[in-house]
Amino acid sequence: MTPPLRHPARPLGGVLALASVLLLTGCAGDYVARTRGVRASYQSEDYPGALAQLDAMEKEGSGKDALLVLLDKGMLLHSAGKWTESNAVLEEAEKLSAQLDGVSVSEEAGALITNERQRAYRGEDFEKLMISVFQALNYAELEDDEAAMVEVRQVNERLQKMVTEEKKPYQQLAIARYLGGVIREDQRDWDSAYIDYAKAYELEPRLGSLVEPLLRLSKYTGRDDVYAALKEKYPEVAHPPLARDESQVVVVVEAGLSPEKQPASRDHGSGGGNLIEVPVYRDRGSAPSVRVKLGDQDERAVTVTSLADVARLHLDTRIGGMLAKQLAGAAVKAGLAAGLGAVTKSEELGILAFLLLNAGNAPDLRSWLSLPAEFQVARFRVSAGSHTVRVEAGGRVTEHTVDVKPGRVGLVVVRRY
Repeated sequence: MTPPLRHPARPLGGVLALASVLLLTGCAGDYVARTRGVRASYQSEDYPGALAQLDAMEKEGSGKDALLVLLDKGMLLHSAGKWTESNAVLEEAEKLSAQLDGVSVSEEAGALITNERQRAYRGEDFEKLMISVFQALNYAELEDDEAAMVEVRQVNERLQKMVTEEKKPYQQLAIARYLGGVIREDQRDWDSAYIDYAKAYELEPRLGSLVEPLLRLSKYTGRDDVYAALKEKYPEVAHPPLARDESQVVVVVEAGLSPEKQPASRDHGSGGGNLIEVPVYRDRGSAPSVRVKLGDQDERAVTVTSLADVARLHLDTRIGGMLAKQLAGAAVKAGLAAGLGAVTKSEELGILAFLLLNAGNAPDLRSWLSLPAEFQVARFRVSAGSHTVRVEAGGRVTEHTVDVKPGRVGLVVVRRY
């Protein structure tokens, strides 16, 4: 007579319990699903309603999503024009992001037998950079040029470190350099303004009429060869020196919806098939075409940075590491399942355990979804004083008032979905 297995229910119960946790947390802990209502309110420009929902969700939610809550809250306040409040929240997000980068060994080990969604969200590289970009825009709206430049420099320094020290194939963000040029020009630091505009043009050569300050400042700073080449390439862009009582208005439009992460299968060459899944970014529609009017001037906003392209580039650099972690996780799970099969003397139970453990093998699809898809810019030369800016996109028209002093640059930041 074959002796009965010793305590088969205990290991089987443990496997089933773990599988239940994995499957349930995949739904209940899904930040993207839980914030769908927040995004709906946000995109309809009901910012108070979106903030109220986010605050309520924060009290009930998991600490693993704490960074995302702060990022979304900071973006909501930014879009609502609450620049000071937005900066306070984004500063908190920046500090938390730095803390999370020192991830614990136990959390990493736990992700091997569960999945990436079970650890605290630390943010993509470009999302961390965007914290400083939005802080710079907030400070610029508050007319604090020095603080804004601190944030712009921080973006460029972080990117430089990622490229040189971490060997990541990134490039600097054109919007950060262009914004640096605007701020430097407002400070009358002509040489530094030229350098930032030139770098933005190098990163995004399709600036069209936005090369006007580059033409004007290359001539003013004595860069004759550069000026001649630019003038030959852009003969239609007028760029006379600013008159004594003349000013400028720069309109930054945060347009469209950032891409969303979706699961995609990767065959790692060992017959694993769909066991190995990684996130990829999928577009959520196209960014709207934006027209900006100021008095009798009418300009189509020009895309300076596609954040959708930046997001895909930054995520693609992590795919190799994600696959390696998934394979390591599969090996750990296979070892646990084999051990269970040996203890229970049941090959079938070992196979079942492996299947259940891998049922929760899902990629982390969380991301900062309140970001725009693009940064578009329009700029105007105007007389000093108060002006009304009309922004038209997707059949919606809004008006924004800007007061600008002689020789200065006024900034208007607008969100369009």
